[in-house]
Amino acid sequence: MSGPAASLEVSSAERPVAVRVRALSRVHGRGVQQVLALENIELDVRQGEFVCLLGASGCGKSTLLHLVAGLDQPTHGEITVEGGQPAVMFQDAALFPWLTVSENVAFPLEMRGMARAQRAQRVAELLELVHLDGFAQHRPHQLSGGMRQRAALARALAQDARVLLMDEPFGALDALLRDRLHDELERVWRATGITILFVTHNPREAARLADRVVLLSSRPGRVADQLEVELPRPRRMDSPDVALLAGHLTRKLKEIIRGGARDENDEV
Repeated sequence: MSGPAASLEVSSAERPVAVRVRALSRVHGRGVQQVLALENIELDVRQGEFVCLLGASGCGKSTLLHLVAGLDQPTHGEITVEGGQPAVMFQDAALFPWLTVSENVAFPLEMRGMARAQRAQRVAELLELVHLDGFAQHRPHQLSGGMRQRAALARALAQDARVLLMDEPFGALDALLRDRLHDELERVWRATGITILFVTHNPREAARLADRVVLLSSRPGRVADQLEVELPRPRRMDSPDVALLAGHLTRKLKEIIRGGARDENDEV
């Protein structure tokens, strides 16, 4: 496919690899209850790259993210994450309800033993980065859903991780708020240069955000295809180019789910 995206045959190597996954498989359960969730995953994510994992529900996207995060262990294969432990954001902001926004963001800094004055300065910088500097003393229940996710993003960035893993962080939000947070996330990503691995089942979200989209097959999850996104930034969810690419991704997913059978109307 020419235009907004093209299938990858060889990954470009302009930047060092931040996340390397080799021959990775994950089996859940034992005996007759065994379920092969992921099989022989091979994936590189480059430093500073924004990669979206896209697939149908139950294909193993979140399982792969949890394995990269170190929250689970592979049955076979290996994962290497450069620069230490990655930060993780989930669909639920998971803020401590008894702490203020400022205290939530400061928590990982305090765990690292950062001095109080330095901690306060870093928290102020992060809250300004995510446009929450006027809400430092609010508690989570006083914030909107989008503001809670921005606070969770600030807390993740406070870990000074070089890799940020995001598991459908905007999936529970309405379309307009999700679009605004896409803008915020892209701005923060550009400002920090962090590497992002982002799980979604929404082709339009992947087209809106990604440098590269990795499509996973249905269970067992395998890397079925990878597409480099060549659309210029900033992008809009309602732009014709994003819609065109989202349509292409949707057709590719349907083809993958059908086991490779092509639709005569699919011009991929």
